[in-house]
Amino acid sequence: MAAVILGCDATALRRWNYRAAVEQVARTGTFLDRWQTFLRPDVCPGTEAWLFLSGSTDAASGLIGHGFVASGPFQGADPDPGSTDWFFALTLDGLLPPGEQIRPGTLGGTLSGDLLAKVTGPALVPLPPSSGPGLRRLWDAHGPSTAGPGEVLGGTFPPDAVSTVHVNRYERDPDARRACLAFHGTSCASCGFSFEAAYGGAGSGVMGVHHLTPPALLDDSYQLDPIADLIPLCHNCHAVAHTTSPPLTITELRRISSAAGHLNGEVVQDLALRAQEDAQRILDGGQM
Repeated sequence: MAAVILGCDATALRRWNYRAAVEQVARTGTFLDRWQTFLRPDVCPGTEAWLFLSGSTDAASGLIGHGFVASGPFQGADPDPGSTDWFFALTLDGLLPPGEQIRPGTLGGTLSGDLLAKVTGPALVPLPPSSGPGLRRLWDAHGPSTAGPGEVLGGTFPPDAVSTVHVNRYERDPDARRACLAFHGTSCASCGFSFEAAYGGAGSGVMGVHHLTPPALLDDSYQLDPIADLIPLCHNCHAVAHTTSPPLTITELRRISSAAGHLNGEVVQDLALRAQEDAQRILDGGQM
């Protein structure tokens, strides 16, 4: 069997402490656990595994994880006579945060409705080989994000001291980002910082964007409006915005920054300085 879809429900995620598992994968790259089935599973080490959350509605369901089977099937150390419980080791290398699962409406072109109907609650469903490439493309497009420029704080600190700021798939969409910056400009909406003003051409294209609505509140019918839904935020302000859940609003960021004594400003170019000096001479009655 080349690949399987593993069905799970909210109870299984709570057993894991799912948020902690997501953080572990983001920090270390893997999360290892044993997966339980009620019949001997037809899997072997190296089988690709996709984790599907089965909820009461489509909005609460979707693809949330990817990994590989790490062992052959086994029973507990001292199984009860007649026990049908089997296990295998599962290594997950990607997990989406709660609320950001790839929902059935998005998966429809890759996985048939009949197949998804089988993935209800705890389940292990063989994946047709033809579905593999499409799922991997979807996972690349909508799966866990990587850190953007400047968002990984490196150095000589222990691994636990390294933090990563994650962005959702709407913030990573290059076309949506360009539309947002073309309309709102390339200065941070919170602190006013401009990479281009500070670094010239080297700062072009560095400004990030922030999605104003938490993905957990969106459903399959949502259509991104890059002008109304996205706002430019520098990496520092973006990191602070995501220190709370839901994220801080732009108004809250500005209030916090102001209370800390920060004054919004911008880099003043030589031409602007000369214009100010000329204007002052005119006001003082001098000559240009």
